[in-house]
Order: sequence, then structure tokens, then C-alpha cells
Amino acid sequence: MTTDLTATTGGSLAIRPDQTTWTPDQAAVLRQSGIDNDVTGAELSGFLHLSQRTGLDPFSRQIYLIGRWDNRQKRKVFTPQTSIDGYRVIAHRVVAAAGHSLGYEDTLWCDASGRWYDVWLKNEPPAAAKVVVVRNGQRFPAVAKYEEYVQRGKENKVIGLWGKMPATMTAKCAEALALRMAFPHDLAGVYTAEEMAQADNPQPERHLQSVQQGDPDPWATAEPAGGPAVKGRSQAAQDVADVATMTSNAGAVKDLYKQAHAAGLLSETVKVDRELLELGTYLIARGKELAKPKPDVVDAVVVEDVQLPVDDHAAAVAALREFAAEQHIDDIDRDAYQALGAPLADVSATAIWGLLNQLTAA
Repeated sequence: MTTDLTATTGGSLAIRPDQTTWTPDQAAVLRQSGIDNDVTGAELSGFLHLSQRTGLDPFSRQIYLIGRWDNRQKRKVFTPQTSIDGYRVIAHRVVAAAGHSLGYEDTLWCDASGRWYDVWLKNEPPAAAKVVVVRNGQRFPAVAKYEEYVQRGKENKVIGLWGKMPATMTAKCAEALALRMAFPHDLAGVYTAEEMAQADNPQPERHLQSVQQGDPDPWATAEPAGGPAVKGRSQAAQDVADVATMTSNAGAVKDLYKQAHAAGLLSETVKVDRELLELGTYLIARGKELAKPKPDVVDAVVVEDVQLPVDDHAAAVAALREFAAEQHIDDIDRDAYQALGAPLADVSATAIWGLLNQLTAA
């Protein structure tokens, strides 16, 4: 997506769609924003391209370059970042242009035991948060674990907003993951500040060890060839594969294939069930798998000694609601969501009958 930024940035700072380098005025403002001489020409060119593609304004701090010291390269490495608000701006802009709809399901938080809550009232941080973005009727669920994103300082102490609002920060990371799944092309290559806060965590203490001349550095960490841009494409492709794995709708997989094709991601390698595949190959196979006709004969489960077909979704939901009414359960949809991990409309009839069996036995 290429957006003309002149509507949001005026005068000498206006970024033109055909611009290939930063102007002297733009470069001067970027230096004042904290981008020093350690930045490379490739990083600046990539930042310009990303600003044009996302339509975010670097001179209004909607998107910015953050430099962090890299021990392997022995210099600052600059990475584009935005806020979760920047992600939301892009998402709303894209759906408005395409005539699509955009919505969210209720955010959920999980405690250490695996129990989900629709509001987090505990004093300790949640173990994880789940956000589901709904783009044009298609669900994109994502879960972020607190320990994978929390920002820590000296002595491993939680700092910043992570210490004050851990539930909110974890939910923002989950939302960023879900939005990147829903908009893989538009959000590829840029990460939110909430996600990247942990990048500033102190590194584990290293102890000297004997290394013979010519031996490889035991502390070196290999990076994918191509740097941050390649890592961004690889992550975007993996996000698409993860969504395809979770969906049971063949049409949704077809839409994912179109999105991945438009973003040039079909040749990227993804991991599915511990197997490395090209994204295009996997999406075609997944689409064919979901498009297979369902067998006419299905198994059955027993609910109070009555044989019921497991594929009768409406009957399963009706039976569950009838049981809830008899037992004076106020909100069976909420309780079922916590037990099954998804709304009743999105789970199989078999799972609903199983839940009803458990409730009846209890």
C-alpha cells in the first residue's frame, strides 16, 4: 500500500510517493529526533520506504527508528517502530479503502493455571493475554505471553509501564500480533514499541572461557541473511501460516493465499507441525484439505443415555442453553468461552456435547 503523505506532513517535510532519498530538511529533523551518525544508508532507505508504504508520518512520531547496540556488529542497529496506535491507524485506513469491516472480540487474560478472564483484577501480572481481530468476518486470534515481552532493568526488576500496567501492556502485544496476522502486507517489517520493550533488557552475564585461535565465537548469534527486512518478511509469512493452521474455513485460506501473493510472501519458508515448507505450498495443501467434503456418516456422543449426532451444531447449542437455564447459569456463553477457548459459534458440536457431559456429571 502506497499512501501520499502530503496530507499529513506539510512544507519541506512532505514525503512524496516517488521520493527515493531523504531531503536535507528531512534528514536534519531525523537527526534531531535521535537518529545519529551510526545509522547506515540502507537503514535510512528502508525507513523511507516503510514510511511511504505504511502511510505513517515520522515527523509526527507516528513511526521512528530506534538504535540499539549490537554486540555482533559492534555498532548501533536501527529498527523501525511504531505504537499500537500506529497499527490501529494503518488497519482502519486499509479496511476503509477496501470497503471491509474491522472489529475485535473481547480481550481475555490468562492466569498461571490456564484459567481465562474477561477482566484482570489480580494484583500480579497475567500469564498471557488473547486478542481476536475480526477483519471482514474472518477471525485472527493471537496470544501474547507476559514473560516473552516484559521489560526488565537491573537485577531483573520490571520497569516502565510494564511495572505499572502489566495487563494492559500484555494485551497491547497480543493486539499487535493479531493485527499483523490480519494485515500481513501492510504491517510487515515494523513492530510496536510495546513488543520491542524487552529488546532493552539487560543481557545475561557472560563468563570468559578459553577459545583457541581460529575457533568460532561461542557467543555469536547467527542472523538470517538480509537483516531486519528479511526477518520481517519471514515473520509475516509465519503469521499467515499460523492463521491458516487455526482456521477451518477453506475460503479464508484462499483469501490468505491472495494476501500472501500480493505481499510476495509465497516463497518464504514457514514451520508447520515441525516441518519446513514454502508458504504457497502449505496454503494450497491446507485449502484442499479443508475443501474436502465431510462424510455423511458421523460418530455420536451420549448425553444422558440419548444418542445425538456430533455434527448437529444447532442441537448441541440448544441443549447447552437449556441445561444452563435449568441450572440458573447466568452467562453460559462466557463460561463456555472460558472452557473451550472460543465462542460457541466457532467450536465444533463435539466439543459442545463434551462440555455438556462434563457439566451434567458435575
